[in-house]
Amino acid sequence: MNILALECSAGPVSAAVSVDDIIVSNAFSNINVTHSETLLPMVENVLKSAGLTLDDIDAFAVSNGPGSFTGVRIGIAAVKGMAAADNSPCVPISTLYAMAKRFEGINATICPVMDARRNQVYNALFRVDNGEVKRLTEDRAISALELTKELKNIEGSVYICGDGIKVLKDLISDMKNVLVAPIELRFQNATGVLLSAIDMIAKGETVSPQELLPSYLRLSQAERELKEKLKKD
Repeated sequence: MNILALECSAGPVSAAVSVDDIIVSNAFSNINVTHSETLLPMVENVLKSAGLTLDDIDAFAVSNGPGSFTGVRIGIAAVKGMAAADNSPCVPISTLYAMAKRFEGINATICPVMDARRNQVYNALFRVDNGEVKRLTEDRAISALELTKELKNIEGSVYICGDGIKVLKDLISDMKNVLVAPIELRFQNATGVLLSAIDMIAKGETVSPQELLPSYLRLSQAERELKEKLKKD
């Protein structure tokens, strides 16, 4: 089976292709350029590098949130568009789970964090043991202070990854068991989406292009402002 995976839920953008469960091509960019400009050319390049065309892809995977509202929408829309012609199966992957999936070779607690503004982060906690990723919490929006308190009660090494590191930096400075992930594992990457999708497809956990939806966890700023305005009215 040939699978194409996309990740553009935050600043970085990436794409990856697997053939029979082996990653054969991937690309990553973190240059702060609009994803609408970079994503599709990147898809063309990874397919060409893999010796495939879009017609050869059997299933599509994408990080469906949490993350940037615009970035998540772009990724979802791209997959819907590419999968619609043949009604190909799609796999929505939690951005946070996909980040943890890349730590399969490290036995530790994994703490992906994405900047959610207002001194909050999007987060979930995972435990990796002998290559198996176990979810400890649901995806959530949580205050940096509250998350830090949780981390203090965790035994053993904790690896933090994601752009939310900057939100926690001062709060974790004196916590010796909390480690910043090495640079190659620090940011969202389509390889994590792809590894997650391989597992889910094997279990039959796919959706149609029409059923593929984002998971934002909370309202966008525009929606929050409208809600506050309606309350005042």
